Amino acid sequence: MIRSLPPRVEAVFWFLLTATGYFLLASLSLYATKGADNIAAVWPPSGYFLALLLLMPDALCTRLAALAGMLLSSLAANMLAGGSLDTSVAFSFANGAEAIVALMLIRLHEKDTPSFMVPRSVIAFCIATIAASVTSAGLAALLTGGDFDFFRSWLTTVALGMLIVTPPIVMLARLVETGALASVSRRGIVEAIAILVVTAIIATASFSQAEFPVTFLPCLAVVAASYRLGPFGAASSVLIVTVIVAWMTGRGLGPIAHMHEPPTTIILFLQFYLLMLLGSALPLAALLVARRRLAKRLEQSNRWLLQAEAAALVGHWRVDLVRWSIYWSDQAYRIHGLEPGSDVGVEFSIEQYLPEDRVEVRKVLEEAVRTGQPFEFQGQIRRADGKIRHIKSHGSIETGRRGRAIAIFGTIQDVTETVENARILEAARSAAERVANTDMLTGLPNRRHTLAFLEKAMAGAREHGAPLAVAIFDIDHFKRINDLHGHATGDRVIQRVAQRAKSALRDEDLVGRIGGEEFVCILQRSSALAAEIVAERVRKAVEVGMAEAADLPLATISIGLAVYDGEPDIKELLHRADEALYVAKREGRNRMRSAA
Repeated sequence: MIRSLPPRVEAVFWFLLTATGYFLLASLSLYATKGADNIAAVWPPSGYFLALLLLMPDALCTRLAALAGMLLSSLAANMLAGGSLDTSVAFSFANGAEAIVALMLIRLHEKDTPSFMVPRSVIAFCIATIAASVTSAGLAALLTGGDFDFFRSWLTTVALGMLIVTPPIVMLARLVETGALASVSRRGIVEAIAILVVTAIIATASFSQAEFPVTFLPCLAVVAASYRLGPFGAASSVLIVTVIVAWMTGRGLGPIAHMHEPPTTIILFLQFYLLMLLGSALPLAALLVARRRLAKRLEQSNRWLLQAEAAALVGHWRVDLVRWSIYWSDQAYRIHGLEPGSDVGVEFSIEQYLPEDRVEVRKVLEEAVRTGQPFEFQGQIRRADGKIRHIKSHGSIETGRRGRAIAIFGTIQDVTETVENARILEAARSAAERVANTDMLTGLPNRRHTLAFLEKAMAGAREHGAPLAVAIFDIDHFKRINDLHGHATGDRVIQRVAQRAKSALRDEDLVGRIGGEEFVCILQRSSALAAEIVAERVRKAVEVGMAEAADLPLATISIGLAVYDGEPDIKELLHRADEALYVAKREGRNRMRSAA
């Protein structure tokens, strides 16, 4: 609870609250359900005091004030009931010790007020109260010289008091503190009151007579309250039944009181009955709350899964290999263009793939079932509307106890846009690469691409010993052509020369423009003689082709040829071809010369 008072005022408040409540409950318990040795069948003050300790602020002065109030009120109630001073002091000390031990054990598990809506907290609370009850009973027996029957009677009495009274007080305080009670609808409040009233009526009717042994009826009422109202309903209904049953049994009414047994045995049976009632109701209510929370969390997770599948165009499927049936999620149906819930089978699912993919899909799935390994495949399906979609699927094998495959679970994703985007990207990349590697005037490979091609060709020749030759040629008197006919005509001459040179080469050869009117031919797998024949064919093709072009001035080329002879790099090989070109120029042009 939240501290809202000055420390001294707060200590006085908790002292009075503890002393008043404890004294009233102790007096009523001793009067209504007193058993042998002045020990009540149920001791509600223990549960009341423990609840206050759990709810009050963690201030030492406040706890000491509450402990003082409890000790004084317990001493007064026991002495008024006829107990001696020594016995009353011993009983009060034992009751105080049990509350302190229970609080310490509960705090070891939870730093805050325990939640009776969590099964683990309920178990921890029960263990703490039983351990505290054992401690209290031991102290009381030791201080008063009580025997085993006294120990057992005390143990069950205070344990029931804490187990039955503490939970409803703590839960009610939490409901008020958090504002949860204010948020309950009027209908919900009416329903809760009605259920608790009916529980009280059933308990009264069952224990106001002894002719019919209907002690099970209050149990049914408590279970119903647990189911409808949760842990608070369970604890409250058990408390109501306890008050009614204990009071009536103490007055000699009901089936338990009419047992032909000694009073101590009747009290013990009554305590056992109440303990079983509590032991079935509170854990059941906590488990129901946990189940509802889990169901709500599962529902939310499924909703998020469906939303995620729809957003990512991903569905899932499962093939039951035993029943040979298949399950599709809603998104799997949508990917196939079908209405969710339509009747589908395993063979139908495979037949949705295009014929060229079906064999591969069957092969992948059969291999996965055989090996038990995860799988992945990609293919094309034909939707119900006739559209072709690219899909990707991956999954795993579910195995039974003996390691045998019993099911296949997988996901299916529509990757059509991804495939199309990849195709567009690849086309754009190829186009960009072509632009980056192509001479825009001639359409031939440019200098960068040509030299890179030569690097690879030389590496292959060096590694495998394949012959390689390089021919460099340029257009004779090209500057004069530009000066006399203009640059536009010069460009057309370059284009014509490029076309004729390319047409004269073999498929494995390459011709590229490396600058101005200069070109390079890379002749792969060509001996010196073969290279000379190809180079001469190129020269002749350009000469004839230019003579046939009536709209262009005559033009010829000079060629320098160099055969690869172990040069360390392309620079050296090109230098040799360039020197041969100069020789061809000096000797009159329109000719081919080989490097020495």
